[in-house]
Amino acid sequence: MAEVRNKQVLLKDYVNGFPEESDMLINASSTITLNLPQGSNALLVKNLYLSCDPYMRNRMNKNQGSGSYAESFTPGSPIVGFGVAKVVDSGHSNFEKGDLVWGLTGWEEYSIITAPETLFKIQHTDVPLSYYTGLLGLAGMTAYAGFYEICTPKEGGYVFVSAASGAVGQLVGQFAKLSGCYVVGSAGTKEKVELLKNKFGFDDAFNYKEEQDLDAALKRYFPDGIDIYFENVGGKMLEAVLLNMRLRGRIAVCGMISQYNLEEGEGVQNLSTLIGKRVRMEGFLTGDHYHLYPKYMEMVIPLIKEGKLCYIEDIAEGLESAPAALVGIFSGRNVGKQVVVVARE
Repeated sequence: MAEVRNKQVLLKDYVNGFPEESDMLINASSTITLNLPQGSNALLVKNLYLSCDPYMRNRMNKNQGSGSYAESFTPGSPIVGFGVAKVVDSGHSNFEKGDLVWGLTGWEEYSIITAPETLFKIQHTDVPLSYYTGLLGLAGMTAYAGFYEICTPKEGGYVFVSAASGAVGQLVGQFAKLSGCYVVGSAGTKEKVELLKNKFGFDDAFNYKEEQDLDAALKRYFPDGIDIYFENVGGKMLEAVLLNMRLRGRIAVCGMISQYNLEEGEGVQNLSTLIGKRVRMEGFLTGDHYHLYPKYMEMVIPLIKEGKLCYIEDIAEGLESAPAALVGIFSGRNVGKQVVVVARE
């Protein structure tokens, strides 16, 4: 049985505050046998693309609290995240050698997947495979479920998206335009603001770092108020949005990246506005909506092929670049979906 090197990205120890590249370690000495044991029900996969996602920061904490939905990473073991892989050996009847899949995998060259039923088999290979780390994977399903299922858009609605140039935000804005809504996004650099307006088709956008008063900024862009807020940030932005919601507005809470690196999260003011305006604010997990994936693909594949949907990726080459790529998303270094290329098929 062939044994090969299996380079890995390990978590050194639990993290406090902002993660650093030094919190992760490249292990170049690990090896793996490219055959599964007789009778195994697992998959052995070669990882091609890895996804860097904000939720992964919480998994670096020792104790995530009762509200956590994902277990902490284990120090000394490979980091785990969503990725695209090719099946090298299969002990599962639903998968064959050569199949392409996306789902949770290890940050390493090869991984053994002990729960293959959690993976999605890739059917459309006439689009970039890297899209299955984002547009056709977790980020796409997050945008789809959050916007259509939680926010229930109506034509002519006023939509605000924070962290709008990220993997999820850029899609929410485009879905809003396809639904006939007016959409404004916020981002952290002039370059990203221009992308929102000129590439993703947002009606307007602003750099939140240049705004002294977020409440005033939102009143400037939404003089009649906000019907839908797609929440990716939390903190001061959420406080300002609450003051500007319209009657029976909807807030889909996807993430709160401004809070992930704080030892103690900030409290949010203005929650009482939810009462008088009858605003519905709902958190959601994409995994609860995976049953909609076929419906999502029916919608999104034609949009891609017809050029009606734009998606930008920030590509980092090589497993060695993964720690810097992951750390970079918490300072806004990436432009678009952050992807790590482990191997090209």
